[in-house]
Amino acid sequence: GELLAKLEKEQARVRAARVAAAPRLAEAVERHLGGLAMAGARLAVEVDGPAGDDVTFLLAANAGHDPQPLAKVASGGELARTMLALRLVLSAGPPTLVFDEVDAGIGGAAANTVGSSLAALADTHQVLVVTHLAQVAAVADHHVAISKQSVKGATMSAATLLDRESRITEVSRMLSGSPDSDAAREHAIELLAAGRS
Repeated sequence: GELLAKLEKEQARVRAARVAAAPRLAEAVERHLGGLAMAGARLAVEVDGPAGDDVTFLLAANAGHDPQPLAKVASGGELARTMLALRLVLSAGPPTLVFDEVDAGIGGAAANTVGSSLAALADTHQVLVVTHLAQVAAVADHHVAISKQSVKGATMSAATLLDRESRITEVSRMLSGSPDSDAAREHAIELLAAGRS
């Protein structure tokens, strides 16, 4: 009886701390969402359970909608960008982070922000990103190109670590669809130089 009462008291203490932290976490994550092509998005964090260990993230990706469970309402890109915003706030966590579809449906300034956000995370984590955006690829420390080919009737995938010249060609292709475009090549060189700075 006494041990159970002590456990319940500690659970209540932990729950209270988590309930108090939830709106602060949601607000901090929301501050990053605008620059990640989710302007007007609202995030809420619900805490339930005796020790507050039943946590649900709720997202309203567009203004005028009520927040709903993130896993049910977010597109792949929205989910990836929300997780990126969450990781920018929560510095602790796994040493390796993988982002896929983080660039879905974005371009321009948002692509630059996603790229710089991923680069900032890479200061303290190993970050692996699957991307089709030149602005995101250009900030990477290393660029691996994935290709498919048919070998004796079977499809094989190859991963190739690109050197500087190959990166320029690949980023040119990402920009224009044509690795031979002089304009795209100049832009690729600019992007890669900016990514290193």
